[in-house]
Amino acid sequence: MGHNLEELRAKQKQLKSWSYTWHPIEKGYNNRTLYINVGTNEIKEKPVSQEMKDKFVGGKGFGLRLLWDATKPDTHWTDPENEIIISPGPIAGITQYSGAGKSLLVSISPQTNSIMDSNVGGYFGPFMKFAGFDALELQGKADKDVIIFIDGVNHKIEIFEDPGFAVDSHIMGEELTEYFAIDEKDAKNIGIVSAGAAAEHSLIGMLNFTFWDSKRKMIRLKQAGRGGIGTVFRNKKIKAIVARIPGVQGNLNNVADMEKITSVGRDYAGEMRDLDDNQNQMKKKGTANIVNVMSDYDLLPTHNFKFGSHKDAIKIHSDLLRDKYFTLGINDGCWIGCAMQCAKGVDNFELKTGPYKGTKVIVDGPEYETAAGLGSNMGIFDYEAIIEANFYCDTYGICTITWGTICAFIMECYENGIINKEITGGLDLHFGNIPDSLELLHQLARGEGFGKIAGTGVRKMKELFIEKYGADPKFLQDIGMENKGLEYSQYVSKESLAQQGGYAMTNKGPQHDEAWLIFLDMVNNMIPTFDNKAEALHWFPMFRTWFGLQGLCKIVWNDVTPADNKMENEPHKIPKHVRNYLSVYEGVTGNKLDEAGLIRQSERVYNFQRIFNIRRGYGLRKHDAQPYRACGPVTVEEYESRAERYDGQLKSILNVDPEGKTTEEKMAILRTYRESQYEKLLDAVYERRGWTNNGVPKIEHLKEIGMDLPELIEVITPLQ
Repeated sequence: MGHNLEELRAKQKQLKSWSYTWHPIEKGYNNRTLYINVGTNEIKEKPVSQEMKDKFVGGKGFGLRLLWDATKPDTHWTDPENEIIISPGPIAGITQYSGAGKSLLVSISPQTNSIMDSNVGGYFGPFMKFAGFDALELQGKADKDVIIFIDGVNHKIEIFEDPGFAVDSHIMGEELTEYFAIDEKDAKNIGIVSAGAAAEHSLIGMLNFTFWDSKRKMIRLKQAGRGGIGTVFRNKKIKAIVARIPGVQGNLNNVADMEKITSVGRDYAGEMRDLDDNQNQMKKKGTANIVNVMSDYDLLPTHNFKFGSHKDAIKIHSDLLRDKYFTLGINDGCWIGCAMQCAKGVDNFELKTGPYKGTKVIVDGPEYETAAGLGSNMGIFDYEAIIEANFYCDTYGICTITWGTICAFIMECYENGIINKEITGGLDLHFGNIPDSLELLHQLARGEGFGKIAGTGVRKMKELFIEKYGADPKFLQDIGMENKGLEYSQYVSKESLAQQGGYAMTNKGPQHDEAWLIFLDMVNNMIPTFDNKAEALHWFPMFRTWFGLQGLCKIVWNDVTPADNKMENEPHKIPKHVRNYLSVYEGVTGNKLDEAGLIRQSERVYNFQRIFNIRRGYGLRKHDAQPYRACGPVTVEEYESRAERYDGQLKSILNVDPEGKTTEEKMAILRTYRESQYEKLLDAVYERRGWTNNGVPKIEHLKEIGMDLPELIEVITPLQ
């Protein structure tokens, strides 16, 4: 299925070559970024000022600053001036502390029309940094598909026309690795960014970051999934970006104090060694370890988030992945030196459908979000089907979280008669239909049929079903699990008001990377008051934003906890690991940082992103509204499936006797209460964050955090 590489070399047509002078990184920074315009073939470097480091730090911060400067308030995602920025952050690339290989991508989203950020592992970001640049800024739109080569060995950047590499990422990654590596030993020094066939036909395309697995001797894929950045990539006609470096050494970041980093790194590795097997088994199950836990607590999204568990959930218990599918005892990190080793893979999986039917492949994952999204949320309780869909989403360039929520919405619409076989082109899209749901995915990759409609996302399908098929707008708004145009990630938030805010109050849309508060709020009842919840919805999003500024993985922070964590004053923050990060930051940059300073770094960038969205016509209170299903039961079936719970809440919280009332009457009373609670939460969180009641950062708050930049003040002054 691959191409003859010698034939491809013969066809290679260089469009631009640009040489640069390499110099060592200084305490985590190159102090310059790389700008490439694929429309004009302009290549240049830009200096990174001290102010940029002070205000924006790195990672997502750098991406937001560069995108703001490059675009106008009305820039459309398809405009050549829209950018994709990839930036790993000052800590990214160290190998002495776990989870330090993340990159952040920023762009104007095809799904939300606002500012999207997405994080990803893999080797490309650190390799780009080692090649000499703190960020890569991609602008313009090529006439033909192009390949960008960042040559960190010979210190030059090349753009050339795609001579005909494969479209889908699992083959393209193999081809490009062989094409650019000198030999097999050099394969580990190649990092690749690519999309896939479905990214060309949808608004939900994602990007794969490819790296070479030296143990398996094959490429692996990690995904920047959210918000359609892969669609922007293909709209610009970028086929792939390749980075090559001489090799990874122990201190390419040239850190200020290596012993400070290695000391906490050794300690953390010891925790993983001693505690992981009894805590979450990240080394054996990866993030999918919580599938059964979520089901036990009625939090596993089932049938488009209608329910939180199912009698067949046992069929996707995480033990099955550990015992039957995942290859164990192998180095499974998505960056060098990570002790967590949670990047699990299914080896030699034989595909049963699609263009690669009969091929044996490695499938990266499934992660928890994938198992829940492509599994229970679609009514599918079969790991063979989940793993198959996982593989095709990855190689086609489709976000598994987004696709799972899209398909679940379609299936509920199908079961309610809003769409039918005539509309779907013969596909039976009831919950649990494995063959037809896979065919829908293959249709999207081919740009055909109802698959292409599915690829527009939940928000646009709601509009289409209302306009063309007469669907009830209120019902679709209630069950369409999107906010700001982005599909929900895979947790049922009905019984956690804090998690409802953690989803719908995000800058980019309902992604769990800002705040995962379900257990803290619902299970452990540790944040009972609005003030408690507001404080949590300040601290956790700010703390978790910090990972995206530095190039760090969030999972390492709290998925294994120190043995004495319960003795800490605020055990939910995992204080020892917070202290570890402060040591790592100081060890890399030489700058002292305490917890308050860490939060302040994030506040600056978080408020900047909020105002960036306001500049584009978003970022206000009305945009933080949530679909009712995120908040409570939409249908009679839904209410009655948990009648004891809901009736009990009417009695204990509202002093309403449910006896003699119809289910519809009880639902209406409960809905009024729950929606009012969410509005009160918005009030409390906005106040805690220093925002107006409309969700706009106050000028005095910007001054307090040192982010009162003139361009920001200009945007928000009319809204104060």
